[in-house]
Amino acid sequence: MRILGLDVGQKTIGVAISDPLGFTAQGITTIRRTNKEKDIDEIKKICEEYKVETIVVGLPKNMNGTIGPSGEITMTFGKLIEEELQIKVEFWDERLTTVAAHKAMLEADLSRNKRKKIVDKIASTYILQGYLDRISK
Repeated sequence: MRILGLDVGQKTIGVAISDPLGFTAQGITTIRRTNKEKDIDEIKKICEEYKVETIVVGLPKNMNGTIGPSGEITMTFGKLIEEELQIKVEFWDERLTTVAAHKAMLEADLSRNKRKKIVDKIASTYILQGYLDRISK
């Protein structure tokens, strides 16, 4: 059972995949966004390659827990993925995942240029790992 984690941004989509047993998340790529059809096609290729059964999409919420405009856009895109790929999509609160990703990369002493290239992939790993930890309990 593989689970895909997505950190959906305006310019990129960070992608992470679980191990076959669903214990750990690993970042695999960052999709440079062009249009919805191509974005979904890229996600579909990854889902077919890894035989994904569930997709977890990071849901950007405001700090008070409400869903703002970017959250609404993300939910609409997640529902479109579910309709197009016929794979269950779940949403996971992604508050502070990008902050955590930046902190981890700073601690690893990565240059600003390297951090910029992989932050979404790292954030998707945090999103997916949080989800995996919850379902394993």
